[in-house]
Amino acid sequence: MTNNAQKDMTPETQYLGLLSKLFPTVAEASTEIINLEAIMHLPKGTEHFLADIHGEYEAFQHILKNASGNIKRKVNELFGNSLRESEKKELCTLIYYPEQKIELIKAVEPELIDWYHITIHQLVRVCRDVSSKYTRSKVRKSLPADFSYIIEELLHENADDTNKTAYVNVIVDTIITTGRADDFIIALCNVIQRLAIDQLHILGDIYDRGPGAHIIMDIMQNYHSWDMQWGNHDILWMGASAGNDACICNVLRLSLRYANLATLEEGYGINLVPLATFAMDAYGDDPCEEFMPKLSKDTALDEKTISLIARMHKAISIIQFKMEAQVFNRHPEWGMRKRNLLEGIDKQRGVCVIDGNEYEMKSCNFPTLDQATPYKLTTDEEILMNRLHHSFAVCEKLHRHIKLMLSHGGMYAIYNSNLLFHASVPLNADGTLKEVEFYGGKSYSGKELMYQIELMIRSAFTPDTPTEERNYAIDYFLYLWCGKDSPLFDKSKMATFERYFLTDKDTYKEEKGYYFKLRDDENVCDHILDAFDVTGSNRHIINGHVPVHASKGENPIKAGGKLMVIDGGFSEAYHHETGIAGYTLVYHSRGFQLVQHEPFTSAADAIKRGTDIKSTTQIVEMSAHRMLVADTDRGAELKAQIADLKKLLHAYMHGTIKERRQ
Repeated sequence: MTNNAQKDMTPETQYLGLLSKLFPTVAEASTEIINLEAIMHLPKGTEHFLADIHGEYEAFQHILKNASGNIKRKVNELFGNSLRESEKKELCTLIYYPEQKIELIKAVEPELIDWYHITIHQLVRVCRDVSSKYTRSKVRKSLPADFSYIIEELLHENADDTNKTAYVNVIVDTIITTGRADDFIIALCNVIQRLAIDQLHILGDIYDRGPGAHIIMDIMQNYHSWDMQWGNHDILWMGASAGNDACICNVLRLSLRYANLATLEEGYGINLVPLATFAMDAYGDDPCEEFMPKLSKDTALDEKTISLIARMHKAISIIQFKMEAQVFNRHPEWGMRKRNLLEGIDKQRGVCVIDGNEYEMKSCNFPTLDQATPYKLTTDEEILMNRLHHSFAVCEKLHRHIKLMLSHGGMYAIYNSNLLFHASVPLNADGTLKEVEFYGGKSYSGKELMYQIELMIRSAFTPDTPTEERNYAIDYFLYLWCGKDSPLFDKSKMATFERYFLTDKDTYKEEKGYYFKLRDDENVCDHILDAFDVTGSNRHIINGHVPVHASKGENPIKAGGKLMVIDGGFSEAYHHETGIAGYTLVYHSRGFQLVQHEPFTSAADAIKRGTDIKSTTQIVEMSAHRMLVADTDRGAELKAQIADLKKLLHAYMHGTIKERRQ
């Protein structure tokens, strides 16, 4: 092609020329159109929505393994009355925990060869069912390399066909006689788990309270398809990783508050010995009664350890109040300096003055507080903070997990006409979007506010961000954690100081923002959906953050079905409040179902006794027709690809683009 001919090409012709490199002939372009059209008519994949996991890794992992009860439902449908309930329970447990269950069965099963035969055929039936809504290509990509060909053959050959019976039986026999049965069963169970959930959405708060946030992040490193919307607790850990000392203090305080040191010490190798030493030196004669940790029913700590945790808890809390005040003083535009409460303490009189009012204090032992300079760290506190800062700065595993959240997450997302975010969208009293002042004096609301915040968060981890902007971004994590107009907090204040030290419980009140007061209004929800450009006849807002008190009759479905709040209290600390142990929202080709979970015992109990999470399913919204891939965002992408390929075909047939025959 001459230079003049290249200049005469339109952008569309140039694009089609590039597309022709992928599909160089009429036959290949036509085949791809046929393939994409066929995919459009498959049932929509199943999406699962979870929120506020809070480190409860065993319950989280079990819900992934049982697909929120979906695998159990399929086993019941497939085997009905042909298997006893105990046999169906055993099969489900095998699918969830194949390695461990096989070892238990081998120890007690007298007819192991028969068990292998029966079990493999049962698992193939389950796998065939969960894979039926996917293309062969997609199923093939999910198969383990060692058994890809064998599993694919078994999935697409029916043993009921007399012409194929011997063929299928020989495959199974050979798997067993070659000693590969255990590995094959494990591979098949993992494929079932993988195909049962097409896309996982985590609506924030992987971290804090529970013992295994780091384990959850390890699981997500290898999970096939997921996204997350950052929660306030995730942001706190991001801030700590970025070097915000006030966030570091908050992370430590919350971990000590719930006696959850496993994530810090075992997960990330954060050295807490300097904090323990400092706490005993500074608060050794203080009972620290207000700082006794909230223990789970399974926590086994002796009195001495609990006492040490309480002292560490108080020590880091006082440092936290000092570090927060330093950040608030650097940013008067945030309007947060009224939260600098240490300056109001009168140690002699045992009161704290707030907004001109005196409040009695529960205790008044502050050995590191100089009332002349209340926010200045003592020499020992400064040394301690330098050590803690260094521990977070050099923790490679924490930084790897934060990068994972950055690559898979954001402040909000829109999937298939569903607007996902963790907590709120700041609103005015009349339900309109609130303008929030941002970096550089500019103000934003709604979608643009979320977008600008996300850019700010990412800039804290971007090496080429200008120093002033990066320093502001690192400070801003604290505002996102506890700022009045933060979409991740949206309350009048975080009353941490008041709850620890003041006797007047009226001071504990945290006034919720207008989003939480107005979110049951359909018009308000429609206004938010419009502002975020969410389209579709059945569009929804889905978020978590505030636990739904199911035991008190609160309904997680609000605004006439347009808003779904799916924080049901995964964390054990919330079980007594919510009466349940979390929700999963499931969106499959028939519509929405809300799965309400009871507390999980343990993985060990599930393996040994076949116990499962007891779940109750509530139908939220069912579609008049079975939704297909064509009805989804992916369908819109495929339609655009088909349209482009048809243009390429037209260009081939009219000679505008030449076929690239070899």
